[in-house]
Amino acid sequence: MEKKTIVVIGATGLQGKGVVNALDEQGSFNVIAATRRPDNYSGKANEVAYADLNDVSSLIAAFKNAYGVFVVTNFLENQDERSLVINAIEASKKTGIRHFVWSTLPDVESISKGAFNVPFFTGKAKINQLVKDAGFRYHTFVQPPFYFQNFTGMLAPQPKEDGSTGWTFPIDPAKKTIHLGDINDLGKVVTGAFLQPEKTGNGSTLSFSAQLSSFNEILEAYSKNGKTYSFTQVTAEVFSTFFLGADLYANMFNYMEKYTYMGPDSDKNISLAQEIAKDKFVTLNEWIKQNN
Repeated sequence: MEKKTIVVIGATGLQGKGVVNALDEQGSFNVIAATRRPDNYSGKANEVAYADLNDVSSLIAAFKNAYGVFVVTNFLENQDERSLVINAIEASKKTGIRHFVWSTLPDVESISKGAFNVPFFTGKAKINQLVKDAGFRYHTFVQPPFYFQNFTGMLAPQPKEDGSTGWTFPIDPAKKTIHLGDINDLGKVVTGAFLQPEKTGNGSTLSFSAQLSSFNEILEAYSKNGKTYSFTQVTAEVFSTFFLGADLYANMFNYMEKYTYMGPDSDKNISLAQEIAKDKFVTLNEWIKQNN
């Protein structure tokens, strides 16, 4: 039986790599890595194709004869995510894609009734309706969590004036409101969605979360693994002065504190993602052991 082909947009990014690796490990699909730099690709995909979300013709060429696509956009790279997904939908319709999986996030504007402005969440959520209206045989929404990888990336602990190293954020460190996970594990959820389209392809939202934690519990996990970090809570107003665009992250942390990362009523979506993934998710403690 011929394997169904899945095209992974953003195959060199954190989400895309995890999706490619999980699909490859599962073994039921032919995986095409879609990237703007195919000559530099060195991942596990069966094939590599040039694709640029700004260029519909490149997407059509990459999607030809594929069964499904995984689509993710990067707000920091291009804030007009809506146009990019419109292009992906157009190419998918023209090439007969049957299962469209879109990496989205909670609608902070709707959840908070406009109290918090987090465009890199809400912008993705507003695109969901475009995917629903496109008329695909199957469509699925996946929501990634606050990545463990953030702790070694853009939100890594920083040296402080008191001589300690740690985090300074506008969030109560005692509140369990942060849905966390190893972004590589998102691939397990996406693979499960493609394997069970009748269960997930009717517009299901799969919210991937390995655990719900407070920042104090994050500090504790690092401490257990020999790393002592501090945490300082500041107001959103103070945090907003730290760097250009910090006000958006202040809104994100304030939103998380009040509604959790995935938002209220997300338990069923989290449970469905766990059920679909089949494999266990890596915990923060395990990830720290593996990566520090």
